Amino acid sequence: MTPTRTAPGPADHRSDDYRSDDDRRRALLRTARDVADDLAADAIARDQAGKPPTDETARLREAGLPAALTPPGPGRGADWRTGCAVIREVAAADGSVGELLARHYVHAWSGRFYADHEHATALEEESVRERWLWTGAVRTPSHHDTGGSDLTLRPRPTGYVLSGRRCVDTAVAAADQIVVDAVCAATGDVLVVRIPAEVRGATVEPDHDRLGQRVAGAGRLVLDRVAVAPAQVLGRRPHDEESTAPLTALAEPALRLALCHVGLGVAEGALTEARDLSRGGHAQRMPGEDADLFLTYGELASAIQTGTAVVDRATEVMARALATGAHLDAEVPAGVAALVATAEAVMSEAALHVTARVLELADAPSLDRFWRNARVLTANRPVAQRLRSIGEHYLNGPHRAVAADFH
Repeated sequence: MTPTRTAPGPADHRSDDYRSDDDRRRALLRTARDVADDLAADAIARDQAGKPPTDETARLREAGLPAALTPPGPGRGADWRTGCAVIREVAAADGSVGELLARHYVHAWSGRFYADHEHATALEEESVRERWLWTGAVRTPSHHDTGGSDLTLRPRPTGYVLSGRRCVDTAVAAADQIVVDAVCAATGDVLVVRIPAEVRGATVEPDHDRLGQRVAGAGRLVLDRVAVAPAQVLGRRPHDEESTAPLTALAEPALRLALCHVGLGVAEGALTEARDLSRGGHAQRMPGEDADLFLTYGELASAIQTGTAVVDRATEVMARALATGAHLDAEVPAGVAALVATAEAVMSEAALHVTARVLELADAPSLDRFWRNARVLTANRPVAQRLRSIGEHYLNGPHRAVAADFH
């Protein structure tokens, strides 16, 4: 494997308080571009190896991205728009690492989604200070787990013990904090908890030989009477959508929207790499003489631009809703979820179409990794299902949340 190359970090955290939000945003985006360039240099070899993302997470930590991609606060964190821009930049170079960052960023918001203000603030400050990498798998109230096993919390005098199994899509063996939901055996409440890495009683079963997103670090988390302190319990997850607090209701669509940026990044990366190969003379005629090639690239570039417009609109609305926080109106999340579902539908079609078509544009077997990554990213979000949900929301009114069947 290519030796780790250190990308410049966004800033020394000791000086962040003295920099404007715009300065920190520009520095973070520059860092994202540097990290993307670094990852692109050996993306093909790492995809072929399909190893856990040990080297990749080391690069992210050296660049300071896990600490920078946390909810915004005084002198720290990244607002939703900036965080999504970073995710998309990295995903264009490596879809697996883009997904890893997307899930890290959204799970780093878990304190705001589930805990009280003081708990959330303390957790975010510790996350920045310790440079934690987050992952997790929190089910929505309407999600039906097909994995066969669940997680159960049993009370004890000093907190709980947690047992069971849960599939985690990224960094299951590399993260510092894993966020999951589990049923309390005594009360039936569903509690959202965070599990520190390498805690006693936790083991990992890696998911080998995936079709795509092979470097994301997916696997199954196996928990055998893992001790959970009261401070690790973030809050209660309601049993149904009707009783869910407005801000909590944004947790699931926020993750889906962050993954839309990953999918668009993968499509952009595929088209960029195909373009560079075409410019290098892999086509029989020079690109400047091939009208059919112009037509194809125009079609694919337009598909990405269309997806970008829809995803960016949903991102803007999500950003405003997250900034409102606990004062969010109860009807807002349903509208946000509808926009996110629309973004998913458009992104899925664009990503699958672009990544399949580029295979015809250049003679390079390495281009297939983009299609494989797009397939895995969109597999759990069928377009037809999303369109039906959007139609139900449109016909039955803004109080109807878009159905979620996603983890």
